[in-house]
Amino acid sequence: MIRIITAAAAVLLLGIGAAAAQSTPAAKAPMKDAQGKALGTITLQQHPHGVVIRGELDNVAPGWHAIHIHAVGKCEPDFAAAGGHFNPGNAKHGMGAAEMHAGDLPNFYVDERGHARFEMMTHRVSLTDGPTNVFDADGASFIVHAGTDDYATDPAGNSGNRIACGVIAK
Repeated sequence: MIRIITAAAAVLLLGIGAAAAQSTPAAKAPMKDAQGKALGTITLQQHPHGVVIRGELDNVAPGWHAIHIHAVGKCEPDFAAAGGHFNPGNAKHGMGAAEMHAGDLPNFYVDERGHARFEMMTHRVSLTDGPTNVFDADGASFIVHAGTDDYATDPAGNSGNRIACGVIAK
C-alpha cells in the first residue's frame, strides 16, 4: 500500500513539474554547419530573472569557441544572413562593458571528441513581449564562431569565422 501511495505521489509531482515547465516560454535552435550537417541543439527557457540557454553539440573543432545571439533568424550557407549581434539597446560589444550587446554570451569549450555541453543564463534577452524579445519581426539565431570572443573588440570580439548557425524557433 505504501508503495502505491509513493508511486502516485511521484506521478502527481512529475505532472505538476511538467505543467510548470510547459507554462514558461521555451524555444530551440537546431544547429548546423555550413554544409547543412546537424551538430546538435540549443534550447532556451524563460525564467523570472532571465533565460537559461542549454546546448549540446557534436562534431565541432575542439577548443574554446565564441557563441552569440545574432539579430536575424536566417542561416544561409556562409551565415552572413544572420546579421550582427542581437543588440536592441545599440550598445558596444564586450562582457566588461556597462552596456553590452544583448547577444553577447560566454565562450564555451568543446572536448577532444568534438563534443560540447554547456549551460548559461542571460537577463539581456527574452522569450516574451518587449524590446529584448528574440522573436521580433526578423527573428534571431545562434552563431558559433571558429575562435574565442576576446570580450572587448567591437563589434564581434574578434572571434573568427562563423562555423555553425541555428534559427531560434518556438
